[in-house]
Amino acid sequence: MKQTKQKHLSYAKWGYIFIIPFFLSFFIFSMIPLVDTIRYSFYEYYRSGIKEIGPTFIGLENYKSLLESDMLKYAGNTLLLWLIGFIPQIVIALLLANWFTDMRLKIRGKQFFKVVIYLPNLIMASAFAMLFFALFSNSGPINSILMSLGLTSEPIDFMGTAFGTRALVGLMNFLMWFGNTTIMLMAAIMGISPEIFEAAELDGCGSVKRFFSITLPLIRPILAYTLITSIIGGLQMFDVPQILTNGQGTPDRTSMTLIMFLNNHLKSRNYGMAGALSVFLFVVSGILCFIVYRMTNGSDDAKPVREKQKGGSKA
Repeated sequence: MKQTKQKHLSYAKWGYIFIIPFFLSFFIFSMIPLVDTIRYSFYEYYRSGIKEIGPTFIGLENYKSLLESDMLKYAGNTLLLWLIGFIPQIVIALLLANWFTDMRLKIRGKQFFKVVIYLPNLIMASAFAMLFFALFSNSGPINSILMSLGLTSEPIDFMGTAFGTRALVGLMNFLMWFGNTTIMLMAAIMGISPEIFEAAELDGCGSVKRFFSITLPLIRPILAYTLITSIIGGLQMFDVPQILTNGQGTPDRTSMTLIMFLNNHLKSRNYGMAGALSVFLFVVSGILCFIVYRMTNGSDDAKPVREKQKGGSKA
């Protein structure tokens, strides 16, 4: 008998073919600029008038100059502005997500509320900043309302104080992103099996205890993702304080962020310092994201190892 050879068709090659455009685009538009940025961070390369200086290799001098500059002050500004916007964002998002997914409350019009809370996320940050600049200016409608109600006798200079400017930046970041965070957390909570909540209710578990003992631990991966993306977005904060303060970080550079500092170097064509600052941001982002990942997933990763070791010792 002749054994008929069955042709085995492999479709794996088509998968590689389809992902080639992505990797090609990533290599051209991301990897090459990243390597070039790291390379420029070790060179003196800037423009003085019409004269171009460099590129001249100077080693770690750009990094030394960064540490001697006001970079740490701007890093503190960036951290503070991020915290002002993120803390109320995650708290309100968790509360709303828990309420909207609680079947016992029987909230009507959930789809409508989802659309409403997500709408600010669709507005461009530049438009949001211009809106707040007009609303909270000395001759804006907010001051007019406060004066007409007799709450103040003269206009409040919201953007003339560090507290007022930082509060406005934090408020804008909160309004723009809490809807997106709420939708993600709602999806995470809805992915939890209803039987777990029913069993907890039968055992007499209250709403607060159920939230902290069941809901929060089970949505921890989404919380980690939210925190990591928020940290990256916070380090890249630029458009809102840039437009609100006209790029000056007023008052007294208390709202100057790291990306605004980077933009100043790019405008002055100091590519060496800009490259060094970019590398600094890249390293800080990686370290912070790793710490957050280990804090939120470290115990889960270690648990199977401990169980395996216990099983081996018993054997």
